[in-house]
Amino acid sequence: MKENKVGTYSFVAEPFHVDFTGKLFMGVLGNHLLNCAGFHATERGFGMAELNESNYTWVLSRLAIELEDMPSQYEEFSVDTWVENVYRLFTDRNFSIYGEDGKVYGYARSVWAMINMDTRKPADLLSLHGGDIVDYIETEKACPIEKPGRIKVSSCMPVRSIDVYYSDIDINGHVNSIKYIEHVLDLFSKEWYAGHVIRRFEMAYVAESYSGDTLSFFREENEDGTYDVEVRKNVGGENPEGEVVCRSKLKFDNK
Repeated sequence: MKENKVGTYSFVAEPFHVDFTGKLFMGVLGNHLLNCAGFHATERGFGMAELNESNYTWVLSRLAIELEDMPSQYEEFSVDTWVENVYRLFTDRNFSIYGEDGKVYGYARSVWAMINMDTRKPADLLSLHGGDIVDYIETEKACPIEKPGRIKVSSCMPVRSIDVYYSDIDINGHVNSIKYIEHVLDLFSKEWYAGHVIRRFEMAYVAESYSGDTLSFFREENEDGTYDVEVRKNVGGENPEGEVVCRSKLKFDNK
């Protein structure tokens, strides 16, 4: 058994990290969560640098964030992260976000795969380092939100299309996972956010997109008031329907 299965990391809601309401941007929170995942993995011998030496890397498959509130400008807050389960091809990683006074802002669940950087195919997690990764599974810490669900979009008319540019691309050469979150959130107006707050946000990553691609966003509202979004690349031409890159589900509450 390993000690220190849970990693704790501290942050400040800087002025350039909050929106016009003074609350932390969802995209910034997403970046913090992914950074914490990286810190936690690196400290335990499973970080990107170590994996890259063997031509492997982590990729985010699913992300669900559920919030009661967001940190306000200048507030200090912390993120706990831990591994809940390890399977042969995927691992479940959870997060909790809370303030200095112990106030819980919310929780998140994520699903990750390790892939070969050349073939882009999943690797066997249970064979990595002799299966040591399972020693870091934490089963006692609770993450009281639902796992990411299935997202299906039937809309055939895009509400927006954008080209992929320099600032969308990360070190891996494709659109950064957080950029999709920001683009999805931009489908709603400033006036919408003045009267609504995000309670739950889900992302399901399907394929990669690259510089020069065009992303089209298909959005529909469900009977329960949630919104489903599907992002496809390069719609039209030889492939009229394009290729699905990711899907998202959003739940809002009135302020």
